[in-house]
Amino acid sequence: MRWLPSPVDSGPSSGKNDPMPRFILLQHASAPDDPAGLHYDLLLEAGAMCRTWRLAEIPQAEGDAVPAEEIAPHRLAWLDHKSGEVSGGRGFARRVDGGLYEQALEKSVAGSPQESLRVQLVGALSTRLLALCRGADGWTARIVTDR
Repeated sequence: MRWLPSPVDSGPSSGKNDPMPRFILLQHASAPDDPAGLHYDLLLEAGAMCRTWRLAEIPQAEGDAVPAEEIAPHRLAWLDHKSGEVSGGRGFARRVDGGLYEQALEKSVAGSPQESLRVQLVGALSTRLLALCRGADGWTARIVTDR
């Protein structure tokens, strides 16, 4: 399955007793610091904040890894976002997919020069295993089809 860049108004929700943390994929348009004018933000709930990556495009199951950039952590409130203006004139964001995730594998310590993690995303549109890897050239994101 692939992510389809269409809005989703519902999906798995999380309460205080959910065993898995939440994720959301947002389409972010017209951000003043984005020369391309459009990117995607992947937010993974991590304690009191969301660890966040800016993706140049949505990774596809049969496609190559896409450039990603880890950006400042986001507030948990973003996990419930549907669509709307981003405060401070920072563009418009709308939900593409969201749900729960399970960390499938972590090969390294967060913040180390060569970090790699895999997360099983269980969203409203599909379920997929996503690999986020940081190397000498920065972060990439790809859908893992081989386990």
